[in-house]
This record gives sequence, structure tokens and C-alpha cells, in this order.
Amino acid sequence: MADVLQIDHLAKSFAAVRALDDVCLTVPEGSVFGLIGENGAGKTTTMKIVLGLLRPDAGEVHVCGQLVHFGRAATNRLVGYLPDVPQFYDFMTADEYLALCGQLAGMTSVAIKRRRGELLELVGLKSVKKRIGTYSRGMKQRLGVAQALFASPKLLLCDEPTSALDPAGRKAVLDVLRRITSETTVVFSTHVLSDVERICDRAAVLHQGRIVLDGTLQQLKARHGATGVNVEFANPDDAAQFAAMIAPELVEHRSPTELTLRTTAAQFELWVLGLLSNAGIVPVRFEVVEPTVESLFLEALT
Repeated sequence: MADVLQIDHLAKSFAAVRALDDVCLTVPEGSVFGLIGENGAGKTTTMKIVLGLLRPDAGEVHVCGQLVHFGRAATNRLVGYLPDVPQFYDFMTADEYLALCGQLAGMTSVAIKRRRGELLELVGLKSVKKRIGTYSRGMKQRLGVAQALFASPKLLLCDEPTSALDPAGRKAVLDVLRRITSETTVVFSTHVLSDVERICDRAAVLHQGRIVLDGTLQQLKARHGATGVNVEFANPDDAAQFAAMIAPELVEHRSPTELTLRTTAAQFELWVLGLLSNAGIVPVRFEVVEPTVESLFLEALT
């Protein structure tokens, strides 16, 4: 599978602030890639360099094998972009706005009609006839996705597409992004970790301008994720007896009858079961807790 986006040793500073520091990423075709990081981690700076809107201090970016040049990015014909707050002509309808997008792209009227119908259906706005100025934030984000996809890009960049949406709006946007992977490769930046868990197959954590984790979600959980074990007891005495056998640094959470333990040690759950068996303690619940994107993120920042 070819890489749609390749970022090699990217660096960028603003005065004394090092925004990006030797960033390397590859995004395979057909994937949904989550670029995770706190505000100020360098996510938007990375996207602007991919779009040719910022000149990097060092490094290169290739889109579909073509080098991105600052200020004259011919590669942008291969890229769709959804900013965190997309702007529209509020007096237009969605149908009118997408028709304008097609005209600006030099498409024929037949192609414009076909494409806007497909996209409005995709984002759930085909039956909406009211002006864009009356849209909710979630509806505008979905229209932004349609606009970004109008020229059938090979790569779709979405900058914090769900950060200010309510749960229903977030789900609607994420569902659209998940459905379009047969048509385009998606890269979206976010600090909403549940969004990555829901739709991404690959992710990278950007922290203080550096990539600290990168890979498929399965790879990240296997290589870096700490195994968790949740044990519930019938009474506080059993819980206290078990807790006395456990090193305090392994205890993530404790209540009178329940303990949650976490470690990166191999076969940790078998070790815990052995302790319980040797002590003759029978828990009422024993649950292995798989690593989450949130636990990976927090681990990467420590």
C-alpha cells in the first residue's frame, strides 16, 4: 500500500519557540490517521506546511510522491482541507455553495450537479434547503467536509473537526469521515481522544513539537500500553489483604472493595491470579482492562 503523505525530518520555529522538531510521519493510502496533541503541540503548524502555507526550517513533505513547495503547492490539487472553523457565504444554501465550489474548480455543469448531489447525500444535507447562516456548528462542519471533498482529493486534512461540537454533531462528522476511506485518505488533528478510538486505524502523538508515539492502534497498544486489571472483592477485609501484597505504585485506583492495577509487565494478569490463589482469596469480579488511547497518550507525556 502506497503512502499518500510522507513527512521527513520537519522542523519549524517561531522566534525562540520550537514548534516542530524533527517530525517524521507516513500515512498509508486508505487510512484514517489521528494526529493527537494538546493545544500548541504543533498540529496546525504541520498541516499548514503540508498545504504549502508555511515554509519549514528543515525537512520535506511529499503528497502522493510529489514534493510540497511553499507558496506554489501544486500538490494542493490532491488535497482537501477542513479548518477548525470553516467559513461560508451565509446567504447561500448548501447546494448553491457547492455549485460555486465546482465553478471555481472549472468543472462542467453536469459534473457539478452529479458531485454536489453525491456529497450532500453523504453528509446528510441533501434535503436541507435553508440558508447556511441558520446552520448549527455540526451542520457547518459536515458542509465543510463536502466542500473539501468536492474535487475528489487523495488526501483530506481536517484540523480539529469535532472540538466544539456536541455529542450528536461529533458523531455525525466522525461517521462521515469513516465512510469516505474508500475515496480518500483522512488525516485529522484532535485532542479529543475518544474520537481517535472510534474511527482511526493509525495515530501519532505530537508533544512539544516532537512525535512521541506513532503506529497502528493495535501496534501502539501492544508496544506501549499498560495492562490494567480490575479486581472486586466481596468485603473490605479481602480487599485490604490483597492490597497489602501489592506494591503501591501498581495501584491506579482503590475503593473499600475494589482495586484497579496497571503495569507494562508481561503476563501481569496471570501474576495477579497467582497471588489471589496463593492467598486463598476469591474475588467477585476479575477484569483485564485493555489499554486505551487516553492511557497511551498520558503514558507518552510522562
